[in-house]
Amino acid sequence: MSNGYQRWQVENTLKALKNRRVVAISGARQIGKTTLAKQVICDDSAFRSLDDTALFRAACNDPNEFVKNPASATLVIDEIQKVPHLMSEIKLAVDKDNRPGQYLITGSTNLQTISTIDDSLAGRIKHIRLRPLTVGEILGEKPTFLQRLFAGDFPMQIKGYDKDTIFDLSFRGGYPEVLRISEQKERKEWHRDYVDSMIKKDLNDIDNIRRYDVVKDLVKILAGWSSKFMDKSKITTLLEVSRPTLDAYSNALESLFIFERVMPWIKTDYELVGKKSKIYMTDTGLMTSLLNWKREDVKLNPDRSGKLMETFVFQELAAQIDLDSDYSLYQYRDIKKREIDFIVEKEDEGLAGIEVKAGRNLSKKDFASQLWFRENIAKNRPYRGVILYSGEDTVSFGNGMLAVPIAALWTT
Repeated sequence: MSNGYQRWQVENTLKALKNRRVVAISGARQIGKTTLAKQVICDDSAFRSLDDTALFRAACNDPNEFVKNPASATLVIDEIQKVPHLMSEIKLAVDKDNRPGQYLITGSTNLQTISTIDDSLAGRIKHIRLRPLTVGEILGEKPTFLQRLFAGDFPMQIKGYDKDTIFDLSFRGGYPEVLRISEQKERKEWHRDYVDSMIKKDLNDIDNIRRYDVVKDLVKILAGWSSKFMDKSKITTLLEVSRPTLDAYSNALESLFIFERVMPWIKTDYELVGKKSKIYMTDTGLMTSLLNWKREDVKLNPDRSGKLMETFVFQELAAQIDLDSDYSLYQYRDIKKREIDFIVEKEDEGLAGIEVKAGRNLSKKDFASQLWFRENIAKNRPYRGVILYSGEDTVSFGNGMLAVPIAALWTT
C-alpha cells in the first residue's frame, strides 16, 4: 500500500466495493489514499485524478461525460472535492444502475461537510476514513487492541517500548513520506511546507477563506490545544477575530483532517456531566513540528509530555475505531473535574475507559475517576478501566482496573 505498508482499511474497502455503488476514501493529503485506491481496483478500471489539469477541465466542462463508466469496471475519481458537482452526476448514474462497485472516489476534505456538495448519496455510498500510518501498520501488525480491551486480555509484559521510544514514534508521526526522512530538522521542514501548501491550495475547495495569515496562526494555536477543551474566547482574543470567523476557519481545518473533535459521553441523567468536545491533532509529528518542540524539552515538561502522549494514543486508537462500526469513541468530564481521556462504547457490550499517563509510576488514586464513573454513571452496564502508561507490565489494581503498556495498542 503506501510505500509498501499494508493498510488496515484495505479489507473494509474491498468489502464496500462488493456491496455499495459508491465508495469514498477520505483523509488528509499525502497519507496514501491514491495508493490504496489503486491497490483495490481491477486492471480494467479507469483512474482519473482531478489534480491533472486536463482532466480537471474536462470534469468542469462536461461532468456527465466525465463520470460515464463501463458496465463491468470501477471508475476511480481522485480528489473529487475539486469538482464537487460531480457527485450529482454520480447520483444520476447510480440511480439508473444499482450494481455495486461502480465508483471509488477519494477526497482530501471531508465530503460530508462540504457546503458545495448538494447531494450526500445517502444509501448509495460507503465512507471510509484513512489516517496517517499507525505503528501497527508500519510494523505489519493486525489491530487487536479493542478486542483485548473489552476482554481484559493483554500481554503480561511488552518490552522494547520505553518512554523515550514512544516519544521517538510520536515525533515521527505517520505521514508515509516523513518516515523516509531520518533528520528531525528535515521532518520539521516537511511538516511546515505541508501545512503551507494545504492552506494555500486546499482551503478554497471547502470555503471562501480570505485571511490566510489568520489560518496559519490558527493551525499553530490549535496544535497547542490538542488533547484539551478549547477556549474559544482566548483564541479569538489572540487572533483578533470574531467567534463566527474562528468557527468557520477551525471547521475548515477540521474538514481537511488536520484536527478532530472527540465528543463527550452524555448518555446519562447526571446533571453535572460536561458537554464540551475535546480537540486533537491527527498526527503527532505534525503537531510537534508546528509547536517547534524539541525532544529534550518535552521530556522535562509534564504538560508537554502528557499532551504528546495523549494525542499519540488518540491517533492510534481512532484508527482502530474506524475499522468497526460497533465501536464509538467519546471522552468524559464533569463539572466536578472528574475526567476520563477516552470512553470506548461497544454496541451491546458496555463501556471501557482509557486514561493516558506519560510516566511509569501509578497508584490506585489514578483510577479514581474511572471507579466513580463505573459506580455512579455506568451502574449496571459492564465497564472496564485501563490506564495506558509507559511501563512494560500489565498490572491489576483491583476492581477490574488495569495498568497496560501503551505498546499494547500495536502489539498482538
